[in-house]
Amino acid sequence: MKKIFKPIYLLFIAAILLNACSDDYVDVDSFDENSEDFFNTPQDYDDAVIAAYDLLQSTYLNVMIGEMASDNTLAGGENASDVPGFQQIDDMIHTPVNAQLQNIWQWMYAGVNRANYVLEFQDKIDFPEKAGLLAQTRFLRAYYYFELVKFFGDVPLAVDRRILFGDQFELDRTPAAQVYEQIENDLIAAIDDLSVTASQEGRITKGAAQALLGKVYLYQDKFALAADVLDDVINSGTYDLVADYSTIFENDNENNIESVFEVQYADLEGAGFGCLQCSEGNVAVGFNGIRNYEGPLFDSGFSFNVPTQEAYDAFEPGDVRRDVAILNIDEFAAANNATFNVGFEHTGFYNRKYIARKGDSNIGDQNLTNSNNYRAIRFADVLLMAAEAYNRGNLGDGIARTYLNRVRLRAGLSEVNSSGTALTDAIYQERRVELVGEGHRFFDLVRTGRAAQEIDGFIAGKHELFPIPLEEIVLAGNRWEQNPNY
Repeated sequence: MKKIFKPIYLLFIAAILLNACSDDYVDVDSFDENSEDFFNTPQDYDDAVIAAYDLLQSTYLNVMIGEMASDNTLAGGENASDVPGFQQIDDMIHTPVNAQLQNIWQWMYAGVNRANYVLEFQDKIDFPEKAGLLAQTRFLRAYYYFELVKFFGDVPLAVDRRILFGDQFELDRTPAAQVYEQIENDLIAAIDDLSVTASQEGRITKGAAQALLGKVYLYQDKFALAADVLDDVINSGTYDLVADYSTIFENDNENNIESVFEVQYADLEGAGFGCLQCSEGNVAVGFNGIRNYEGPLFDSGFSFNVPTQEAYDAFEPGDVRRDVAILNIDEFAAANNATFNVGFEHTGFYNRKYIARKGDSNIGDQNLTNSNNYRAIRFADVLLMAAEAYNRGNLGDGIARTYLNRVRLRAGLSEVNSSGTALTDAIYQERRVELVGEGHRFFDLVRTGRAAQEIDGFIAGKHELFPIPLEEIVLAGNRWEQNPNY
């Protein structure tokens, strides 16, 4: 079976900070903290771990905002009032009252809590597969906390225990450095107990944990540590670049040799706007789609997250990736007798990597149940992260060039021979064009100190972080300080 992630809604998800499907925060039932009737069999543990996987599907929103907040895309949509939270983030006028940022906070903490639930009862019984399941759980907790610290900086940190109703009055925001330390510890602990190959498609592997650890190190400028662990991934022989870049993002080429970690999606169960994170489909695909499109190959969508002319022009002449990554809708429509409507902030471009394609079952709302997996960590990303670590850490520009040029040669481009800061710039540029549309651009600009010069409206000292949702501060008794300048 292709997909493993069927929603499993366990009672522990109903805690106040984790009620991801409702805004009824006042009327919350209390729940027993014991698990007398659960975690009694290996299947109980596996079910709970799959429940922790489930929130990965909600990270479609993180990916979209990682592009919209950058210089890669505009919010788009039907008009200037279509999803105001997107429009505000795109224009860098977002505030602590933003539905999409609120969703990211709640959904990522829902993932944390599901992982913590497993680890809270990790010692209840023993069985041969437990170490591997706990390792997967630690990766998931690290992944969710990494998303939280990327977006919000200092965040409340709970380890091996659920956040229950009432805990918000005791939990304070934890310094980001301490959150990163926990993320590192989880990934280091997970690596030894994870399999090199997944027992089931979508399960976390040793390489995925190593790659995420390398990324976490890179975000903290720990270049030597990043280079070491990313080298382990590169030299493992498990992964390679797919020879034909044009095939990577097609639905029939998921979980391929370039995929280090993929978020699994399916079109087998319907979804609705009342609970977007409940969808088993990749919601971003429908949101990215062409407005009122009629024609071959693609399905219609909502025309959000539209690439800019600047992003399109960032590709060098002859780069085979441009037309795979970015769809020039005017050229395509003229060549294929297709029609479409122009949406708000129409640029003439769409994110072709994650755009609605014909052939999905589209049960329920077709824009919410697309089955296109999110390639969360690709081998090309690993090579470019390693190149950056070697170059910026003064560990060897020769190795940095080797890794960079592997990516460039696949794209049909000539090798780079530069060193020093010129090589740094070349790596940054390669990350942009290789990974455009995949949600990394905003965070790459922030972590390398280039956001203020590249993003219109970006205010240094403010927009490096998103604001803590006001509702969360109120729920915590107004004890938490807001991020600077919001």
